[in-house]
Amino acid sequence: MRKQFAALLVFTAVAGVAACSGGAAGTSSEDLKGQTVEIVGPWTGDEQKSFEKVLEAFKSKTGADVKYTPAGDELPTVLQTRVSGGTPPNVALIAQPGLVAQFAKANALKPVGTDVEKAVTEHNAAVWKQFASVEGKLYGFTFKTANKSAFWYSEKAFQQVGATPPATWDDLVKTSKAIAETGLAAVSVGGADGWTLTDWFENVYLRTAGPDNYDKLAKHEIPWTDPSVKKALEELAKLWGDPTLVAGGALQTEFPKSVINVFGDQPSAAMVFEADFVASVISTNTKAKVGQDAKFFPFPSVAGSKDAVVAGGDMAVQFKDDKATTELMKFLASPESGKIWAELGGFLSPNKDIPESSYPDDVTQDLAKRIVDAGDNVRFDMSDLAPAAFGGTKGAGEWKDLQDFLADPKNVDGIMARLEANAAKAYGK
Repeated sequence: MRKQFAALLVFTAVAGVAACSGGAAGTSSEDLKGQTVEIVGPWTGDEQKSFEKVLEAFKSKTGADVKYTPAGDELPTVLQTRVSGGTPPNVALIAQPGLVAQFAKANALKPVGTDVEKAVTEHNAAVWKQFASVEGKLYGFTFKTANKSAFWYSEKAFQQVGATPPATWDDLVKTSKAIAETGLAAVSVGGADGWTLTDWFENVYLRTAGPDNYDKLAKHEIPWTDPSVKKALEELAKLWGDPTLVAGGALQTEFPKSVINVFGDQPSAAMVFEADFVASVISTNTKAKVGQDAKFFPFPSVAGSKDAVVAGGDMAVQFKDDKATTELMKFLASPESGKIWAELGGFLSPNKDIPESSYPDDVTQDLAKRIVDAGDNVRFDMSDLAPAAFGGTKGAGEWKDLQDFLADPKNVDGIMARLEANAAKAYGK
């Protein structure tokens, strides 16, 4: 999933949706013939084409027609308008757990049926149910995910200094210094896009503070002035605070350019940190070959931390609970649906029963395996869990505060105070 920039919308008017009986297992190709299901999602272009292949398989399996409505980054706005106007789709794919919670609390969503919940439980680590649960009820599941715990590196740059992928944060800093001695910056940072900086912080914080504190900070149950936040920022400062290690102009560098800085014809850095979708930027904008010239290693352990993954994802949720809707949700929760898109490329799933061989190349297989192997040490992108005013607004909140920290990594206490003030305002506590 690429980071979506649309703000979460608060709404008060929600039209009622008629409830019908849930679907039964074993739906045949004739069971839903003549029925139409609409699903709204973020995907356009090649992603839309791939998802429509999944929906074609559902039609072949059940006889139901499926209408896919692409909404792009405007998806939250589209859904709020549709729900308030009394014309919600059957199913939507939402990237922000906070928006799922808003719709659920407004009684716009339907909890998933028994068969869907059983499938989600069977095919995913337990932690994934938390992301689409509100007040103890499960409203959906992550259909498509992103592994946001990857460093992408130039094989050529690493060979020049005899480096191997670092397994620890301290080794990463040492490797970075060795690379910098050759005159090449170690890391390209897309600091103009504040969301990349939140991903940096979240990965370090998950490893230094642990999953429980991560959950607490995501809910603002502990303040951003907590010692655990200071520890994470101090670790980040070991890298960000050395101007020889970070490519110049980081605060003016947008995410795509940060990737091109490493893998373009005139590289200015050896590594870039970001999610699995870096691979598509490499393939589209450079001559580098993913898996050969461009490789990745998992985000390193910090102070002996266990393997962990920060993930994003698009969650399937239902606004109706008629038979056709329920059957579509069951299908999307199954390994069968994910396998179709996995084979087409550009897709990762938390579904542990999608065969690893379904993914089209070694790099994607490794990225998918690490999500599954992390088990309950996966955590959802914290900024997507936060109110948009804090975690999802350009030039404000956490995005701006971490940009200021990138500009002055020595100002740990000042940035913590600013983060806490902005969080308290956004969370209302």
